[in-house]
Amino acid sequence: MAGGAGGGPPRDWLSVDETAAAFLSRSLSTRPPILLPPSLHRAPLRPGNVVEIAGPSGSGKSQLLLMSAVQCILPKEWEGVYFGGLGKAVMYIDLDCRFDVLRLAQILRKRIAAGCSVHHEEFETDGSKDKFRLFESTLFSDCMKRFLYVRCYNSSELIAALKSLKSQSEARNEIFDIGVYFLMLDSIGAFYWIDRALQPTRESKGKTLSFQSITETVVQEIHKFLQLQPILVLVTKAPIYGEGITTSNDFQRGSPKYMSEDSTPLGYPKREEERNGSCREYMPSAWQTFVTHRIKLQDLAQEPGFFSEQENAILSVHTCEWVQPSLNSKEKFYIKDDGVGLIQ
Repeated sequence: MAGGAGGGPPRDWLSVDETAAAFLSRSLSTRPPILLPPSLHRAPLRPGNVVEIAGPSGSGKSQLLLMSAVQCILPKEWEGVYFGGLGKAVMYIDLDCRFDVLRLAQILRKRIAAGCSVHHEEFETDGSKDKFRLFESTLFSDCMKRFLYVRCYNSSELIAALKSLKSQSEARNEIFDIGVYFLMLDSIGAFYWIDRALQPTRESKGKTLSFQSITETVVQEIHKFLQLQPILVLVTKAPIYGEGITTSNDFQRGSPKYMSEDSTPLGYPKREEERNGSCREYMPSAWQTFVTHRIKLQDLAQEPGFFSEQENAILSVHTCEWVQPSLNSKEKFYIKDDGVGLIQ
């Protein structure tokens, strides 16, 4: 019909102007798959995807975010040394106020040291440890400039942060010649009970303010930015085990070595739902349809720990299961100083 309106044959728009191979090549070049560390490497992820990482406290959600952030801010190559990073910027929005900058620095320094270990002889002959320290310090500072941290204490601040995402990315692009490539939210349900407790009120435009409308606004703001600049969105989500009850260890983190296998850091026994990993969905449908990939994590506190020769310690075991897309397999992993290790 379009061809007929323009004076040409009506079926001209069906003519082939690109082969399938050419289309695939063009698609992969404009939005190449992103290589992420375990256990996020099983499914191909591209800019524009929204990945939800769900699991109870202590299951490794934030650790996967920090590892992915390091992968993003590390350059692919630096002064002839290969690191395999993306060399792009990250915007990390902390909603539960438990971001550990020392842990981020630890993972980053370990990755830098691992990359430099291949060129160990070069550092030894050209100035031993002094050259390595200068190299590491310069690279570490350069990487941290690409990490943008935002802390929000309520949903209003979260929406304001998302509205400023475009200007923040443009500012980074002007200063460092690079925009935001990863957007991370930890965690999306942090204000669930606060927002639910609010009495529905009407804003100036007549829109009812409620938990559902707040979630819809969050989705709209992220979607707006994705249309302007495709990025990868990584979001953690803590579960809710029944009406009015969250897990005891969602309020305080503790070291697994000081916990019994069937209790929380506060000393309360774990609920049955928490042990078997079942939970109900509490996010509105606007969020559920917005998510493109889902990952479910679980802490296997009831199983024996994994002995790591590198760490010379027994580490707790976690599982990772891809729910969307369903891969019909669970991976076991443990958290070490330089990130996450898979148990074969």
